[in-house]
Amino acid sequence: MSDSWRQHRKHVFVLSEAGKPIYSRFGSEEALSSTIGVMMALVSFIQAGGNTIKSIFSDERTIVFLQKGPLVFVSVSTTRQSKQQLRSELLHVYHQIVSLLTQACINRIFEHSKNYDLRRLLFGSEKVLDSLLDVMDSEPSFMLSAVQCLPLASSSRDVLSRILQKAITPNFVFSILIAHNLLVSIVQEKMVVEDARLKPTDLHLLFNLIRASSTSAFQAGEKWTPVCLPLFNHDCYFYAYVSYLDPPEFRFCLILLSTDREEFYALAECKKKIEEAVTSQNALQCVANTQSYGVDNIGVANLRHFLYKPSDVSDHHRQLPQFTCPEMEMPYRSHEERIHLLDLYRSTGGFTVCHGP
Repeated sequence: MSDSWRQHRKHVFVLSEAGKPIYSRFGSEEALSSTIGVMMALVSFIQAGGNTIKSIFSDERTIVFLQKGPLVFVSVSTTRQSKQQLRSELLHVYHQIVSLLTQACINRIFEHSKNYDLRRLLFGSEKVLDSLLDVMDSEPSFMLSAVQCLPLASSSRDVLSRILQKAITPNFVFSILIAHNLLVSIVQEKMVVEDARLKPTDLHLLFNLIRASSTSAFQAGEKWTPVCLPLFNHDCYFYAYVSYLDPPEFRFCLILLSTDREEFYALAECKKKIEEAVTSQNALQCVANTQSYGVDNIGVANLRHFLYKPSDVSDHHRQLPQFTCPEMEMPYRSHEERIHLLDLYRSTGGFTVCHGP
């Protein structure tokens, strides 16, 4: 319980119903076992009275609880975020864990043994959860429940989409191209069940998994990994083929998702066809030359920054909610100032519905 540990603006803990520590954003779970025990005692005491503990408020801190099946999530925050915003972040942490294990697997484990130490299965995945909490603090996509696309001429995006559409296999589900951590294009197989809908959260969690592993596993070459898209189907795995199209720059990441665990070589062949097509058509050059825009390009006096998410997009199962925002320029260049700006958006509810002419 050092001063440096206490000075963090937000702590997140994950524990089991039996009080077993699973994850802590800062510090060691073993060293925090007594603190986590107090949290579970609060949960159990309120449950004994037939209620569910939701939040605790003090002058300096907001403590939010979220229980999802056999897992309990706790956020202890000194930020200006509301309890609803903190609970939404805890829900994303839960979904990230589901993306690694599936909900069915988690439930099955704890039905068999309530004292199971889930850290055995999550070993090595702590950096994925760390990355998720970092990006939720400094990026608006989670707050807006929308995806940010790379600014690109529609003709150039159409060329890339057509290339992706031609490289499929019998068990193919999605092909996704991202650049600079922004979505360029996504293609969904027509045979995917009509009422199945890919949500922004599924992409956020998938992108975070790649981002958290980008310095090691995924940049080493072709990778094949099971991944659950929890809002698409929380009980089953897809199998993701992940490869970069431009090593060693690692700017353009291709993700191919299949329902068949034996389809690595088939998807590797799809990637080869995509590489040949983008090379012959020089299709990635326009993406490489794309630049983000600044707030000055908007032509509004004294405007420092904005977030824009259309409010009238039709609710179609293949239409992902999207948003756009200018590059964060001065005074929002540093990581601390980016967090401060997002805090302002959250605390003021700084959103206005604008209607065009």
